[in-house]
Amino acid sequence: MHALEKKLLILFASAAAALSLLGILFVHSAGSYWGEIHYEGSLPFALKQTVYLAVALAAAAFILRFRGIGNKKFWNAVYILSIILLVGVLIPGIGAVRNGSQSWIALGPISLQPAEFTKIAVIGKLASMLGEQRGRKVFRLSHLAVILLPAGLIMLQPDFGSMMIMTVSAFCVLLIAGYPLKFFFGLGAAGAAGIAALIAAAPYRLDRIKAFLDPWSDPLGSGFQGIQSLLAVGPAGLLGYGYGQSRQKYLYLPEPQNDFIFAIIAEEIGFIGASAVILLFLLLTAAAFGLAARQRDPFSLQMVSGMAAMLGFQSFLNIGVVTGLLPVTGVTLPFISYGGSSLLAAWIAAALILRFGSGGGKG
Repeated sequence: MHALEKKLLILFASAAAALSLLGILFVHSAGSYWGEIHYEGSLPFALKQTVYLAVALAAAAFILRFRGIGNKKFWNAVYILSIILLVGVLIPGIGAVRNGSQSWIALGPISLQPAEFTKIAVIGKLASMLGEQRGRKVFRLSHLAVILLPAGLIMLQPDFGSMMIMTVSAFCVLLIAGYPLKFFFGLGAAGAAGIAALIAAAPYRLDRIKAFLDPWSDPLGSGFQGIQSLLAVGPAGLLGYGYGQSRQKYLYLPEPQNDFIFAIIAEEIGFIGASAVILLFLLLTAAAFGLAARQRDPFSLQMVSGMAAMLGFQSFLNIGVVTGLLPVTGVTLPFISYGGSSLLAAWIAAALILRFGSGGGKG
């Protein structure tokens, strides 16, 4: 292993660890009052997040040592399992409805969000398929089928944010594999038509677009979250109000420890602190793509690129929503937002980047 690869691996792992530790700190601050009011008597969010992090790190350690990680049959099985779980989510009595979406499988006190892991399964499945096509024609309908089947199931929940992240990450894998740019231009036109159809089929999505363009048109309805987020980010100044001193967490931002946690971060540690968090995400993503660029094995190249795209795009999407640059869509901030499924998926992706980025993907 070259010295540059070692530095990139250390940089990536350090950024992921720093973001996870920041996550515990701000889950504690953002969720303290919400948990006291809505979950009196239950464990604090920060303690649960610490347990989730321990489980996620254990899963990451397993992946770093698992010998079958580069086996195509393994990724076939993972992909099939993810499809089964997505179907299970839609079955009454198995899938649980939260915030208007049937995206969870409740197993007693444990809840699982299959879409989080499907993103990883699709990238792994595509990378294993494309890695075997040395010198052969790249385009195959089976590649699109691998993407479109879970995308359709996720939209039935509905979970537009997860579908977008999975699709963009998968297209990154196809681009790295050699799909021509004209394919993506054509797909972009078809995708725009599809998004328009999805908006027409569900008026609440059009309401989100209107709220994005003018949140004050419905300040107590569709524009509420966007306005409250901006009221957290905007007045905080360079240094913020100080750790634990957020005002918007007092029942203004719904469940501030989840999708809108970056708003609390910006409110408490200001522009400088929020910029430092963004810098950590930029370093994480740049290090991952740097590792991808040094891979000679097509499977490793596509796997690392896909996971890097997933983490980078999801971070951009979440922060863009919180700062008013993008319409509101429910996606978590990787490594930071509260939730076991989100944190576990982020660390599985990180472990795969470390494993394949170090040349150990075939081991």
